[in-house]
Amino acid sequence: MIRARLALLPVLALAVGVLTAPAAQAEPGPGRFEPVRFATFNASLNRAEAGQLITDLSTPDNAQAREVAEVIQRNRPDVLLVNEFDYAAGNLAADLFRDNYLERGQNGAKPIHYPYAFTAPSNTGLPTGFDLNRDGRTGTADDAHGFGFFPGQYGMLVLSKYPIDTGAVRTFQTFRWKDMPGAMLPDDPATPAPADWYSPEVLDVLRLSSKSHWDVPVLVGRARIHFLASHPTPPTFDGAEDRNGTRNHDEIRFWADYVTPGKGGYIYDDAGRRGGLRPGARFVIAGDQNSDPHDGDSVSGAINQLLDARRVIDTWPGSLGGYFAAREQGGANQGHGTPAFFDTADFNDNAPGNLRVDYVLPSRGLLPIGDGVFWPTAGSPLARLNDASDHHLVHVNLLVPGR
Repeated sequence: MIRARLALLPVLALAVGVLTAPAAQAEPGPGRFEPVRFATFNASLNRAEAGQLITDLSTPDNAQAREVAEVIQRNRPDVLLVNEFDYAAGNLAADLFRDNYLERGQNGAKPIHYPYAFTAPSNTGLPTGFDLNRDGRTGTADDAHGFGFFPGQYGMLVLSKYPIDTGAVRTFQTFRWKDMPGAMLPDDPATPAPADWYSPEVLDVLRLSSKSHWDVPVLVGRARIHFLASHPTPPTFDGAEDRNGTRNHDEIRFWADYVTPGKGGYIYDDAGRRGGLRPGARFVIAGDQNSDPHDGDSVSGAINQLLDARRVIDTWPGSLGGYFAAREQGGANQGHGTPAFFDTADFNDNAPGNLRVDYVLPSRGLLPIGDGVFWPTAGSPLARLNDASDHHLVHVNLLVPGR
């Protein structure tokens, strides 16, 4: 697949306008297909203190929020997951972002309206009461269920032009890591026992999701698409025990098991309902998975659990901006196995370099008709938007059956 896409680079360069054009809207109807653009964007709209994002979004003049809004307006996704958007109860932050930024045109871009939004609590910043990193202290950001200095930091937000069936949403915030059969629990290298970094008392409470996993059903005409949102922990900032790397692996595995018939029986949601997605259900997996197929610090094969899942389609979105950025920046990018055309994040040039970590993965039963990574080349008028975040918006256009 990679070789095939590389061979098409000249064609892709000519077709970039097609790949990045918004999916046209059509009235849903029996037997018809509706084009829908699904996207994910780690927008870095996280703040250092609780309530700061509310303050920043309460006026229409926050520079970073304006850039993020313009990226979204330029790409015009129909269904969007925003990673690193601090949680606020009652959709308060989401409402402020829509009213003060998305629904106001930014630098000549057209306003965009999302009548539907979903957000929910995140494990980030929620204390466990244990010293998870063994630094002799409890109550630090590293000791929370998910790394964070306050509850809800680095949260998630789903925005949609299509109705969300809120009564059917499933969240998996409280699913315990140890309840995954064959979990890749971290090992203390100083002891002969396996998988013993965490004590039984810790494992009795420690949750799998560093933020959460959400199954958000979106109604596109008569079709129901399960928008599967998550943001696994970065597989770094730990020691030889690799507690974050192993957790990242299993957070990714969660969705692979959830969408594969016969593998999700152990899963339970926050309402106590058990099981994975029903066979034949259509879905789109979206989010910053913090894992590249070949490069970076994630456990070998972590993201391939999703990319190789039998019901998942990987369209390999890419950009010329990512290709040229890696050439110009050099450093670790020179030795990467994943071609830079497919990179989605611009990280430190020395390590790990630019990586493919953000994914939009549709299921079989949905027809991809275009994709892309919004990474303007250095000489383009929109290159200034590359500073909005260290990640770039990824989209896939899909034809959704009308029934």
